[in-house]
Amino acid sequence: MMHGWTGHIGLIDLTRQQIRTLSLSPETYAGHIGGRGLGGLFVRSAASLAWDHEDMPVCLFTGPLTATIAPTSGRCHMMSISPLTGLVGDSSMGGKMGVQLKRAGWDGLVITGKSDTPVGIHIQDDRITLAPAGHLWGMPTDSLHTALAPGKASLACIGPAGENGVRFAAVITDRFHAAGRTGLGLNLGAKKVKYIQVSGTGSTRVKYPEPLKQARADIVRLTAASPALMGRFGLSRLGTGALYDLMDNRCMMPTHNFTATRFAPARGLNAHAYATRYHPRQHGCKGCHILCKKIATQSDPGAPMPEFEAMSHFTALVGIQDIRVVTAANQLCNRLGMDTISAASTLACFKEITGRTVPPESLIALLKDMAMDRGDGRDLKHGAARYAASMGHPSAAMTVKGLELPAYDPRGAYGMALGYAMSTRGGCHLRAYPISHEILRKPVATDRFSFSGKARIIKIAEDLNAAVDSLIACKFTFFAAGLEEYANAFSAITGTRMTARDLQAVGEKIVYNERIINGLNGMDARQDTLPDRFFDYPGTGCDRFFVPPIDRAAFQSAKTAYYAVRDLTEDGLPRQEKAVQLGIDRHG
Repeated sequence: MMHGWTGHIGLIDLTRQQIRTLSLSPETYAGHIGGRGLGGLFVRSAASLAWDHEDMPVCLFTGPLTATIAPTSGRCHMMSISPLTGLVGDSSMGGKMGVQLKRAGWDGLVITGKSDTPVGIHIQDDRITLAPAGHLWGMPTDSLHTALAPGKASLACIGPAGENGVRFAAVITDRFHAAGRTGLGLNLGAKKVKYIQVSGTGSTRVKYPEPLKQARADIVRLTAASPALMGRFGLSRLGTGALYDLMDNRCMMPTHNFTATRFAPARGLNAHAYATRYHPRQHGCKGCHILCKKIATQSDPGAPMPEFEAMSHFTALVGIQDIRVVTAANQLCNRLGMDTISAASTLACFKEITGRTVPPESLIALLKDMAMDRGDGRDLKHGAARYAASMGHPSAAMTVKGLELPAYDPRGAYGMALGYAMSTRGGCHLRAYPISHEILRKPVATDRFSFSGKARIIKIAEDLNAAVDSLIACKFTFFAAGLEEYANAFSAITGTRMTARDLQAVGEKIVYNERIINGLNGMDARQDTLPDRFFDYPGTGCDRFFVPPIDRAAFQSAKTAYYAVRDLTEDGLPRQEKAVQLGIDRHG
């Protein structure tokens, strides 16, 4: 009898319409934890296959903390090979899917094969069935939630974007939560999976309940004392939009496709403006006490408020000055099932290359065209990198490894610059999230205009976040709590003693495994870089201080240092000796 894990993984073969159960050894669980770690184990087994090959798995995993009282543990993690980048594709999924899946008795799902016709996957405790979904194909995500009326069950689904080949299609869970980055909605769409509905009535076995209660109390106490999380201007009160004013003030708000770093109207488009107009209520993932998601109660009741990246990209990046348009664009992306970061960044690229203005009505129309595979959307649905290359202007795509950059200009935070370049999933702010120390000064402040020490900081943060994505917990909690508190929770739940250093070591293994996967798909040091724009041009729009271009030599030195601390070759590739040391067979 296991504690923390159920010991059961559902294997769903859509081609043969077969359902099987796999049980892993306790050592395998401890060595990969769950979530992103276990997902990477299964994706690695098919890593050299194309993203749309029928044997390429789409994995959905919980963690050992899921469905317990451990704070912020209600998320789950999706992973496959990205149709946008051809590399590791994964996303953390909010809502209550993780809790319901775990209560149903499953540590995770591994979906392979392809269905001839659209299907839905139904899970009720230990019973997994496939249901015809042809009549639901083409339905927006909000309409599907209404039609299926899941009640207490969790529902994850794709919209028209995932059905029509949008490479940055998202998976929308429980109406308001998106597994947005890397195009996982298209992975499901290619397999003809319209939705996954899960309901469970069980519970997670906990080895030592009293120590778990103490670990929870420690984490809640630390988060309660954090201004960034629970303060008047923190995430709990204002949502992730609390970062909007900070990016404006630090002159690192990506503007007009990253040609500038400040947007003059920004002060009227911040989180306070949304709060004044929409009077949003708090909402959050199952088991979370921070509740950073905001839902409108006035003006457009029920509309989800945009996250910070959507707030920034649908204003500064594309030149829009009306929060009503931003809210509409955000809601439309959720309905159609598209990642807001990639959608807005692709539109900004389109605007720069064509020289066309994108007024509000055109922006909304272009978003619809992307999802419905018509007009200009036929080209834009493939993302900024492919679109720019097809137009003969590849330098206009603000991407790393094919993934569009989020709303932090790297000229304003050099840790973020290095984090973007080294990330195993491409232009991602969450692999290391150096904004925590470069801007929020957590746990300590670092010089944002220096690469000094950043290689080791990024490596350590990547390992930490890999462990967090595997436990599973929310990264925001780590503005206040740390792996020490979560190691105590893990040990209490599973009965397996693990320290913060132990978790960090598993995180290192997870990241190195992803480097191996990417190496098998052709990635090396040439892709570990930034668009030339950031090296050739300074930031603009700031009167108080100068935002210089990034020095190429300094960046290259930091990159070389990162390879050294990560124990990669000078070409950025994994070493067999290191893989063996970490318990990974590089060639297996």
